[in-house]
Amino acid sequence: MFGLFKKKSEKEVLQAQYKKLLKEAHSLSTTNRKLSDEKVFEAEEVMKQIEKLA
Repeated sequence: MFGLFKKKSEKEVLQAQYKKLLKEAHSLSTTNRKLSDEKVFEAEEVMKQIEKLA
């Protein structure tokens, strides 16, 4: 209950963004391969930022 209003760390925010981008890429992979590849590329860029923090 005390962690109810805890702010997310920068790493947690980036991980959520990474997960969201991969989910979007997966859903686009059946309709538009080019957009899907762009989302995967964006996700990889976010992963590089996460690795820099670690």
